[in-house]
Amino acid sequence: MQFSPPLQSATLVRRYKRFLTDVTLVNGDTLTMHCANTGAMTGCATPGDTVWYSTSDNAKRKYPHSWELNYTQQGHWICVNTARANTLVVEAIEAGRIPELAGYAQLQTEVRYGSENSRIDLLLRDDDKTDCYIEVKSVTLLEEDGWGAFPDAVSTRGQKHLRELISMVEQGHRAVLLFAVLHSGIEKVTGAPHIDADYNQLLNDAVAAGVEVICYQAELSPSELILVNSVPFVANTAKV
Repeated sequence: MQFSPPLQSATLVRRYKRFLTDVTLVNGDTLTMHCANTGAMTGCATPGDTVWYSTSDNAKRKYPHSWELNYTQQGHWICVNTARANTLVVEAIEAGRIPELAGYAQLQTEVRYGSENSRIDLLLRDDDKTDCYIEVKSVTLLEEDGWGAFPDAVSTRGQKHLRELISMVEQGHRAVLLFAVLHSGIEKVTGAPHIDADYNQLLNDAVAAGVEVICYQAELSPSELILVNSVPFVANTAKV
């Protein structure tokens, strides 16, 4: 996906109230913008980092500017707008850049399913294949030695999604958890039992049940975001 108009840069002052971010513009003015990321954003919101933001032409928005990318003082690019992940995955599937998900005739988004009143991010269908249910998660938490961990905060919603995926496999469907790696420093992905032990256990249960875990890293720049290459997923069996 390309940014149009191009993103503009500023310096991060602080992120607060989950959805708000203050930045300093090049001319020294302070600007408050919207932050679409509801997670902990550990390591993704250090004061002094370079913020890249988009501007909406919707006159009804209270905060017309949105924080899209962060360029850290360690030289890493991060997409902090997690709402972009689904779009990136759809584009990659349609362009044939995710061979594991190729060959389906129909792609639907936000389809109701499951027993816990859920919506699946993506549903792939084809007359010659079983339905494929895909849950997309953004990975931005960088730990040591290039490891990316998920989640970055306790996620009861994410736990529900794993239960739903397990149920789809039990019903004879294909179920996929797709980690969109939106941090340039992440080279491999694992669970985070030290953050959410219940999610990590469910993740391991899902893998054992037949849920597929696929990880694709995004190439990030102020002009374009694109999923480009597969990275490994390694289950985390550590006990906490």
